[in-house]
Amino acid sequence: MKLTINGNVKNIDVDPEMPLLWALRDLIGIKGPKFGCGIGACGACTVLIDGEPQRSCSVTVGSVNGAITTIEGVSSGEKLHVVQQAWIDEQVPQCGYCQSGQILAAIALLNENPKPNDDQISEAMTNLCRCGTYPRIRSAIHRAAEKMGA
Repeated sequence: MKLTINGNVKNIDVDPEMPLLWALRDLIGIKGPKFGCGIGACGACTVLIDGEPQRSCSVTVGSVNGAITTIEGVSSGEKLHVVQQAWIDEQVPQCGYCQSGQILAAIALLNENPKPNDDQISEAMTNLCRCGTYPRIRSAIHRAAEKMGA
């Protein structure tokens, strides 16, 4: 199978039914997507496929038809993505486990809706955070939207 991940083409020999999460973590060594629930509910494994947030634990390698972006691929060199910087500025993470999936979901939201209101954020951000940092996540998304010029 040939996958484009963070702009790099990777060839892997796997069963097409293997969950993308395990191919990324165990075969390719990309550790940003996390295993949380295994049923696509929590969002810790979120990646972007052609810009759309997808739960990589529920997507099979064989079904991927597009470029994959993980948290490792959103910054440019040492410059953080504006959403990553907003996460730091708003002190969003506590345990941090869900944050890569949260950030990717926020990036997808802002690419689709550059100035979301609170209701739109709540509707789009379906990732779960055990630490309950939802107010900080919302603030970080608003901050990132401002920095992006919305």
